[in-house]
Amino acid sequence: MADIKAADVAKLRQMTGAGMMDCKQALTETNGDFDLAIDILRKKGQKIASKRAGRVAAEGAVIAKTNGDNTFGVLIVLNCETDFVAKNEDFVKKAHAIADAALASRPASLDALKQLVIGGHTIDSEVTNLTGVTGEKVELSFFRSLESPMVIPYIHPGNRLATLVSLNKRVADIQVAKDVAMQVAAMAPVAVTKDCVPQNIIDKELEIGRAQALQEGKPEAIVDKIAQGKLAKYFKESTLLSQDFIKDHKITVADYLAHNDKELTVLDFVRFTLND
Repeated sequence: MADIKAADVAKLRQMTGAGMMDCKQALTETNGDFDLAIDILRKKGQKIASKRAGRVAAEGAVIAKTNGDNTFGVLIVLNCETDFVAKNEDFVKKAHAIADAALASRPASLDALKQLVIGGHTIDSEVTNLTGVTGEKVELSFFRSLESPMVIPYIHPGNRLATLVSLNKRVADIQVAKDVAMQVAAMAPVAVTKDCVPQNIIDKELEIGRAQALQEGKPEAIVDKIAQGKLAKYFKESTLLSQDFIKDHKITVADYLAHNDKELTVLDFVRFTLND
């Protein structure tokens, strides 16, 4: 049995908005597993504030950049222990330098990125040096790249959240692409369309939908139908092209793109957020 600390209970409460006792009970039932505890709270109908769509880290800088013609983009995460270091100008410059190196060399993986050379040293050794300079653990923890006819980055002020979005063709008005990148940042979709949602997520949503229906006292005979309805709502709220457009809730993101170009669509996206 895991030792459930008060800090863990408080963290789960912050992630979900559920009550302290409910959070403690969920963590106890799951032996301290946060993901399973969140599922338990959802099944019980407890409030869940966190979409959990972005990856979670501690502190640091999340940087997204593209090359000059917006056909290739990268997103990197340089972690540290405190917000004080994360906001340090030299730390942020180093994160940008790493992103620039990734843009120039197009490494195939995070490990390959760490072996690139900047300032006469490998990025891996530069990160190790930052640990000595700051007195904190510094780690290059995440790297993704996208390539397509048009790739657009977005970095939310404070460098705690960034996105990359790739489109199937170029758009004359670059603001259209920027709007979609901001949509990804604000609404944290899990996939571009429902066809892109992994089966394990679909199965989990159906399971949660059934559990919620039973919790609400619905007849067993209609539980599956209710779960399918909840899944359809999940697809609407959690897949990018089906989401309400943040600048005009009367249309979807797909509608917004079609209004600009009937053939325009999103190929892929990357979103990373630091834990708030």
